[in-house]
Amino acid sequence: MPLLEIKDLHAAYGDGVEVLHGIDLAVETGEFVTLIGANGAGKTTTLRAIMGLLRAKSGSLRFEQRDLVGLSTPDIARLGISLVPEGRGVFPGLTVYENLRIAATPWLRPGQSVDREMEMVYELFPILAERRHQFGWSLSGGQQQMLAIGRALVARPKLMLLDEPSLGLAPRMVDQVFETLIRINQQGVSILLVEQNAFMALEVSSRGYVIERGRVAIHNASAALMSDDRVKAAYLGG
Repeated sequence: MPLLEIKDLHAAYGDGVEVLHGIDLAVETGEFVTLIGANGAGKTTTLRAIMGLLRAKSGSLRFEQRDLVGLSTPDIARLGISLVPEGRGVFPGLTVYENLRIAATPWLRPGQSVDREMEMVYELFPILAERRHQFGWSLSGGQQQMLAIGRALVARPKLMLLDEPSLGLAPRMVDQVFETLIRINQQGVSILLVEQNAFMALEVSSRGYVIERGRVAIHNASAALMSDDRVKAAYLGG
């Protein structure tokens, strides 16, 4: 059974206008999967529905064969899903350390330590160790993205969802972020990535889904998608 399995998912925002019209999607244990598509296609909405930030109207959302529909976002996080949101979502008035530690809330119990998780993040992002006492607002955009990824790791995820992690970053920083995502995946964390840079997303992932107007239009191995004329014309610059 897949780690995450979505079948015929329909979802709408508060105005009642349906955004997802029957999404079918799966992520296997240890897999790196990407979602590509135009703005407004439903990629972010899919991630929000998985995290319980948007209620499903109908369909099935299962993680490790457990039904996610109706669960709160904290309960979903406790099951082992974490989200790196678009825009990073760093708490500007908290230090780097405090931003990281708050992500342990779903699992941390009296007497437990977050030292192992902190060291893992600091090993991936040494600059965060250097700046652990700085406030979130004082970090550069790239450092804030590192912090957002690190925070998601402190939550002890089995599956990490990422929404446009390259947005607004310099090319060198984009390369560093993607290299880090590969390392995280190699350490056993499954990844579901929404990314505007379709070429890079398909390069690092094993499979991909193309979402158009709230539906999966194409699904294939990433290498096959990169050679698909429809994908090349629409998302890879021809």
